[in-house]
Order: sequence, then C-alpha cells, then structure tokens
Amino acid sequence: MGFSMAEGDTLVSVDYEIFGKVQGVFFRKYTQAEGKKLGLVGWVQNTDQGTVQGQLQGPISKVRHMQEWLETRGSPKSHIDRANFNNEKVISKLDYSDFQIVK
Repeated sequence: MGFSMAEGDTLVSVDYEIFGKVQGVFFRKYTQAEGKKLGLVGWVQNTDQGTVQGQLQGPISKVRHMQEWLETRGSPKSHIDRANFNNEKVISKLDYSDFQIVK
C-alpha cells in the first residue's frame, strides 16, 4: 500500500456565507462542533447583514461533507435559505490550527 495522496485527501480552502435564519440559533457553535468533528480548521462569524460567514480548510472529502451540512442542516433551530461557497482553492498546508468562532 502506497501513501500517495488520494483525491479525497487534497487540501482545499473555501469561503462560505450562509443566508436565512442563522443568527441567534447557535449556528456558529454547531458549525464549530461539526467542523471539529470532521477534523477541519477555519472560522465562523456572524455578519452585520444577518448572515454567517467563514472559511473551511481541510481534505476535500471532509470539506464537501461540511458544505453539505452548511447547506442543508446547520443548527437545529436554524432555517437555511441558501449557502454561497467561493474562492475554493487547493492549498499546500492549513492556515489555521483549529476551528474558531470569531466574535
């Protein structure tokens, strides 16, 4: 068995913004917990526009899981209208050491 980087192990970085009822429903806390569970790093914060935004970094297969979670699940009391993902790029190393909630 070789240790070649499988497609699913490629590190990527992607920005996200979530629209809907996503503030005041513990969205950031659940996002942080889900990101940590998947072994992703990055950050999440509320915006003045009533959205939640941040950045995800990690193996592409895990990032895809997280994107789906952000688009369809979120926190129990949230209502997600849509999720925007942009600036996706392959990275050689992670820019963060953990998944943080930015105040």
